[in-house]
Amino acid sequence: MRVFVVGGTGFVGRALVALLLKRGHTPVVLARRPRELPPGAVLVLGDIAREVPDLTGMEAAIYLAGIIREGEETFRAVHVEGVRNLLRAMERAGVGRLIHMSALGARLEAPSRYHRTKAEGEALVRQSGFSHAIFRPSLIFGPGDEFFGKILKGLVCAPLPFVPLIGDGGFPFRPVYVGDVAEAFLGALERGLEGTFDLVGPKEHTFRELLLLVMKVLGRRKPLLSLPLWLMDRLVPLLSPLPFSPLTRDQYLMLKEGNTAPFPEALRGLLPAPKALEEVLPGYLRC
Repeated sequence: MRVFVVGGTGFVGRALVALLLKRGHTPVVLARRPRELPPGAVLVLGDIAREVPDLTGMEAAIYLAGIIREGEETFRAVHVEGVRNLLRAMERAGVGRLIHMSALGARLEAPSRYHRTKAEGEALVRQSGFSHAIFRPSLIFGPGDEFFGKILKGLVCAPLPFVPLIGDGGFPFRPVYVGDVAEAFLGALERGLEGTFDLVGPKEHTFRELLLLVMKVLGRRKPLLSLPLWLMDRLVPLLSPLPFSPLTRDQYLMLKEGNTAPFPEALRGLLPAPKALEEVLPGYLRC
């Protein structure tokens, strides 16, 4: 298939583009700036948040675009307007199949704008009438990830005599491997899977357990220092706008909520043996 991929140069996108090529498909990747792609992938320049792309000749579309920090782009531009423009493009070109990446916890009443705009994007996909599968991943891990490779590593490797722990660290998560996310997307595309699916890994961890695991992998021995939530509730909004802040307001709100769900039985056929965090983390995490 010729598959139009929005967000194909990002963390998940790189894994999925490589898998599409391996399985004999042709990924046509939309990017705002020139990027180097693997042989066989096609680069198209454009800005999905501001333009309706040309999907002539495409057989399906995949929307992976997402941001965790607002800057040049906003959550609404990427998570809502970009989806709207892709759906318009699909209608014009007669492309009837979409695989869409949302986020676990996405809902209109969520405390974080990240989750609220993800939920708006989901609603547009469902209302479109196109054949679709929507995936809601938990924390995604793998080489180049944001949460383990930047946030947790930053907390552990900071030149402090302790590792800061938010509250009691009891917030639950069920991280999923980036390679498994790519497999789920491609499996849904090839098998015509329909519906909305939570996408999680094989094991649940608390935030405290994740910090301890990262410390173990990095060989760091420091005490954990619990920072009370009332203090974090005041500090994060003040520090969040600063470029060196390790945690944005939205990330903090999502962290306090936790991010977990049971593994969907409907995905057992796509992911019979999802990889565990302990298996993968030592292969890429370094201070």
